[in-house]
Amino acid sequence: MPIEKTDKIWMDGQLVNWDDAKIHVLTHTLHYGSGVFEGIRAYPTSRGAAVFRLTDHMRRLHDSAMLLHMDLPYSVEELVEATKATIRANRLDSCYIRPIAYLGYGEMGLNPLPCSVNVSIAAWPWGTYLGAEGLEHGVRMKISTWRRMDPNINPVAAKGTGIYINSSLAKVEAIHGGYDEAILLNTTGSVAEATGENVFVVKNGVLLTPPLSAGALEGITRDSAMTIARDLGYEVREQTLLRTDLYLADEAFLCGTAAEVVPIRSVDDREIGEPGEITRKIQETYFAAVHGEVEKYADWLELADG
Repeated sequence: MPIEKTDKIWMDGQLVNWDDAKIHVLTHTLHYGSGVFEGIRAYPTSRGAAVFRLTDHMRRLHDSAMLLHMDLPYSVEELVEATKATIRANRLDSCYIRPIAYLGYGEMGLNPLPCSVNVSIAAWPWGTYLGAEGLEHGVRMKISTWRRMDPNINPVAAKGTGIYINSSLAKVEAIHGGYDEAILLNTTGSVAEATGENVFVVKNGVLLTPPLSAGALEGITRDSAMTIARDLGYEVREQTLLRTDLYLADEAFLCGTAAEVVPIRSVDDREIGEPGEITRKIQETYFAAVHGEVEKYADWLELADG
């Protein structure tokens, strides 16, 4: 889905014109992939544009940076306010938000420590990542031949730019095979996550998801879905899953900021079918929450004008 141009991008403390948001070709992160980023969404509510779990996302950005030896020059609070300013400057009532911290121009070589750390935040309108059809009826998944990296190969707890080459390869393989999305197994053969989403399975009324030790990112939407499920009265377990657990699932879904909550219709051509009751209830509650319609989850939203 093409990026829809907006007016301003926040760069190192300044709002600059979209077309002027440029970096040098010798920027360190372009060559070595040593940057960190977040994906965040703002939704329209009765009180104006509200950003979903904004502070939690900026905390994770700081955590990711620490794992990559990057000292961010802005606090969590400063990045929260910069995000709100970017939304206001672009007059957006709903949008996708991309903060990115990267190592700048001035040093070359594998040692990142002498490099400057730059931070930018962009926001633009963006529909659901896997399409309206997938949101309604589910997506077709493929188990990728690419494995999720071991945490001692790369710090997969970090949302790092270069780390996502792994996901991109799996995504392209799935698309070339005629599927919507891919699921990666880890180096021991158990389920880790999808290319940009966490994976959930429903079996005998219990919600199951891989533990972080399997290589799954500690997703903020993942945490939200688990909270919603428990509040709805469902048992939620983190446990090791095999690919056959996906094939034999009663229901299954993906969740992530870009994809939101998306049912899984099939895995490797094994039909799971139309979205089931538990998936639908979690999906409906999630969308109600992000639009400010569930008082219990009101603290998940931060108003852009607040």
